[in-house]
Amino acid sequence: MQEFDVIVVGGGPAGYNCAEYAAHHGKSVLLVEKKNLGGTCLNVGCIPTKTFLYASKMYHYADGAGADYGVTVDGDVRIDQAAVVRKKDEVVKTLVQGVAAGLRRAKVKVVNGTGKVGRKDGRLLVTVDGEEYTAADLILATGSSPVIPPIEGVKEGLADGTVMTSDEILDMTEVPAKLLIVGGGVIGFEMAAYFQEIGSRVTVIEMLDKVLGPNDREVSALLQQEMEKKGVTFYLSSSVKKVSEGVVTFEKDGRIDVAAYDKALMCVGRRANSDIEGLEELGVQVERGAIVTNEHMQTNVPHVYAIGDVNGKVMLAHVGYREGEAAVNHILGREDAMSYDAICGVVYTNPEAAFVGMSEEQAKASGKPYKVKKVSINFSGRHVAENGMSNGLCKLILDAEKNTLIGAALMSSYASEYIYSLTLMIDLQVPVDRILRTVFPHPTVCEVIREALLSS
Repeated sequence: MQEFDVIVVGGGPAGYNCAEYAAHHGKSVLLVEKKNLGGTCLNVGCIPTKTFLYASKMYHYADGAGADYGVTVDGDVRIDQAAVVRKKDEVVKTLVQGVAAGLRRAKVKVVNGTGKVGRKDGRLLVTVDGEEYTAADLILATGSSPVIPPIEGVKEGLADGTVMTSDEILDMTEVPAKLLIVGGGVIGFEMAAYFQEIGSRVTVIEMLDKVLGPNDREVSALLQQEMEKKGVTFYLSSSVKKVSEGVVTFEKDGRIDVAAYDKALMCVGRRANSDIEGLEELGVQVERGAIVTNEHMQTNVPHVYAIGDVNGKVMLAHVGYREGEAAVNHILGREDAMSYDAICGVVYTNPEAAFVGMSEEQAKASGKPYKVKKVSINFSGRHVAENGMSNGLCKLILDAEKNTLIGAALMSSYASEYIYSLTLMIDLQVPVDRILRTVFPHPTVCEVIREALLSS
């Protein structure tokens, strides 16, 4: 039996970052991972999809979009999907090796296998392949998995390869002529953007009356319009009844309709991986499949923490990073608490969309006084220079009494890169007058923040 100060179960972004952070602060740390270091984000999520989307962006410009700037290509422009997958695998391998190297430098012990949790001699216990490890503190970071919807034909389609989740589609080496995507959230949107750009005819069926979940309705609709211009077909407020033999049957407005597909992608959400052996015996509270935690990431069991997707709060890698640090700081006796008031998210389409804080709908529902400031992205000279006139937007939500930012929604080039500045403004509650005394670099896209704040 080996003893540690902290055991982390799960080697995804929340887990490996947490393990390193604890080790850098003097703790002896064991990290248990049953598959690959890097978890969903690095292996079958954030990073692989960005590799795909970058390939589609290059294809877009080579296939005629660069002509206005004098860049043309003689002959046909083709995309080799197998080569894109190989590049994705190369990127993933490089970054996984980087994670492993970082853990070695921090002197974190890594064990591969499935951990069973429990107690022994007054300490928390994790058993892996018969080996026992104990610690004073246990941090659960077991992530999440794609939801398999109870739709007729889905299980059979998964078995024969005509139906996929976001895990499998990233290894698909052919470009389907017709791609069906069930679910209009971020993952579905990004895959729709990629495959439509490289030649598929994409149909998206979404149960809600809008795309991109709870994100700002106006900007979500604008991005949907951009996708429709490129040929993506959307059916909103629609319920899929059956997928079978290349035909999807769905209900919309009380009527049954059908559409054809060659491949179908299920993107209807993710579920927390809370089915950890020994968790129930340990007494850890689980609600709706997710482990319940407080602002310090503590569960109801002393010295047991849960971070990342497994607590079901916000299933984003960068949220998991911060939750892990909050948990370790609590273990160290440092004052810290996790806040979810300024969590940003990005849709990496072309153009990009980014969101942080409250949407206009959420601000209205709060009942508190608020103001909306917004301008066209065409107020940015750099954006126009690189993209021409477009339908992008910078939309800011302000607390009308405090005159501070409480939310933002963007659709523009580089939205992923400057949403952080708005996140910081919200998190620190910087008064608008103080923001306007800051000099913005010119020409940049982020100048639209200033233009929006000055708008009437």
